[in-house]
Amino acid sequence: MAEPTPALPDRLIAHLDMDAFYASVELLRYPELKGLPVVVGGRRAHTPRELPDGTRQFFKLADYTGRGVVTTSTYAARDLGVFSAMGLMKAALRAPQAILLPADFDSYRHYSRLFKAAVREIAPVIEDRGIDEIYIDLTDVPGARDAVGHDPLGGVRAVAREIKNSVQSATGLTCSIGVTPNKLLSKIASELDKPDGLTVITMADLPTRIWPLPVRRINGIGPKAGAKLDGLDIHTIGELAAAPQELLLQHFGPGYSVWLHQAAWGLDDRPVVTHSEPVSISRETTFERDLHAKRDRPELSRIFTALCEQLASDLQRKGYLGRTIGIKLRFEGFRTVTRDLTLEEPVQDAASIRHAAGLCLKRVDLSQRLRLLGVRVGKLSRPGEVEPPRRGRAAATAEDASPARPKPENLPLFN
Repeated sequence: MAEPTPALPDRLIAHLDMDAFYASVELLRYPELKGLPVVVGGRRAHTPRELPDGTRQFFKLADYTGRGVVTTSTYAARDLGVFSAMGLMKAALRAPQAILLPADFDSYRHYSRLFKAAVREIAPVIEDRGIDEIYIDLTDVPGARDAVGHDPLGGVRAVAREIKNSVQSATGLTCSIGVTPNKLLSKIASELDKPDGLTVITMADLPTRIWPLPVRRINGIGPKAGAKLDGLDIHTIGELAAAPQELLLQHFGPGYSVWLHQAAWGLDDRPVVTHSEPVSISRETTFERDLHAKRDRPELSRIFTALCEQLASDLQRKGYLGRTIGIKLRFEGFRTVTRDLTLEEPVQDAASIRHAAGLCLKRVDLSQRLRLLGVRVGKLSRPGEVEPPRRGRAAATAEDASPARPKPENLPLFN
């Protein structure tokens, strides 16, 4: 093995981002839609219909009515101005002829597991950042630090290409990878040459590849900070790097101002974290129309039960139990209310979750119409872990949490 080249950074960190992941999975199922504007975010009712001649009839965005949002869109739809988190009705105004498909999260999770397994076969040190993105530490991957010809970065490029090829072979999907000395820059780099991109950046490339970009490209600068920087006539990352630290301190405080300066200069020493425990797990849904607790009680009860069952399935699949059960309600006018209840013993079954969440509902005034309902489980633990029982309020609800509690379908909810 060749000696490490001095031009190489101490760390080689990659960020892998699947290209338009949900939409791309759908194109595997419906290859005839390749190259067309496709939007994922519809209801099950928008599932394509099989016609007698074997072809499919697809719904168009123009057919949609409701309050749903875009989950993702193909690059052809993005060219028409349709992006994730946009309201579907607004998207329909921009691209009425775009194809509308329902989301299939079971399928997306399946392909997520496939692509991550393919990466681990080449580079086992990865940090899971969600269903469609990961960080990868390539520093000690064999061959990554080898020069290829006169290119000191040739080895790491070859490893990154091998990862891309392995992901495509395992899933049929493309991904984009950014490789830099740290996580912050790699997150930016993976977006620069999408789709199917491979971007390798060193600190020497900052002036040409990073500094011309808008400040919002830095993960951690949100809308409010971006607007404040804009008001200070700081629009690009390069302008942020050149800004006096005293000015940043004056407007952003001691902690965030230091981070802004370091981020603009591409400084980030965060490690690739191979494992972290979630704080909570939740499920929620926004209704197509506002629902009333009394007049729409059967529909609300059905949705409530389904959320608890989905949440229980998530807990069991991930191997967690939880002691704190919470609900989230959003009423007309966007007023949001949360309530929670901590049980004496952790649970992971749908009946226990629904019962405890139902008790939380009893503490909310349900006279207004609802637009969103969510259920959350916190204080997570693994089976077999011993935690001291909670005193006080939990003791008062111990009877509610016991095996003799009412069957969930018999709880008088939303009345």
